[in-house]
Amino acid sequence: MVVRQHRSGSGVRAVCALAVVGVMATAAGCSGGGGGGGGGAVADGQGGAEALDAVHRAAAVLAGTASGTGTAVAAVGPAPGTTAGTAEVRTAMETAAGGTRVTIRGRGSYDFRSGRGRLVVVLPKDAAGADEHRPITELLAPGALYMRNRGAGVPADKWVRVDTTTLADGNLVTGGATDPMAAAELLRGARRVTYVGRTVLAGVPVRHYRGTAEIGLAARGAGPGSRGALTAAAKGFRTDTVPFDAYLDDQGRLRKVRHRFSFANEGPPVEVVSTTLLFGFGVPVSVRLPDGRDIYTGRIRQR
Repeated sequence: MVVRQHRSGSGVRAVCALAVVGVMATAAGCSGGGGGGGGGAVADGQGGAEALDAVHRAAAVLAGTASGTGTAVAAVGPAPGTTAGTAEVRTAMETAAGGTRVTIRGRGSYDFRSGRGRLVVVLPKDAAGADEHRPITELLAPGALYMRNRGAGVPADKWVRVDTTTLADGNLVTGGATDPMAAAELLRGARRVTYVGRTVLAGVPVRHYRGTAEIGLAARGAGPGSRGALTAAAKGFRTDTVPFDAYLDDQGRLRKVRHRFSFANEGPPVEVVSTTLLFGFGVPVSVRLPDGRDIYTGRIRQR
């Protein structure tokens, strides 16, 4: 299938010759051994418990709820009844390995209420071979990733479907873009958070928070649509801890989040930085998933 899993003495390794990211075929592997984490959340540095609670709330705001750690955060929490609902999305995934740095970009829209979205992912020139590559359309849904223009033997009018709960990384990097809901839900696993300060992002005043999140902790607190994929990721990564930078607007909505994933490979260490930008809240989003007859079930050649 799209991501093959191999078991070795060190656990599960996802050979990320990913359906989208041919460049990761040799760049990224996911070594097992990441645990579920333990202990409660801890606030560090300036901002204290308010910073921690604001970050915890960000994911809940996207889903239309406003639950957090219970700390009162009137200055940074969402206004009553505020929900993000839908948003336009831009993504960037930068991979660095062996002195080579490649960035894969995506753009689309996402409905946080249904957990569905559409992205068009663009590979950089020569990222997956010598030829030019058409943009790849991705449909995101709870527990599933659909891709068209997959290439490598897949008919142009067919979709490839991947069960994200079976991926060793839970689709945090597999598709070349982190699912926006999963990117936000990871913040539920925040344990140490520092309030950096206020800044302006694309003309919008935001608060900048920096911290680390535990994937296992995030999985336990995530909604049903994200829980399976995050649970898989908690088991498949080398480490359960993910550093992040999050930017929230004055309504408590997540505007930007950057996660730094680290993989252990047989070669040099691999760093993957995934950035998700959210804007245009309230934009109409309609995602129709492919019918069964439009799903490709044949063999997919790895690049």
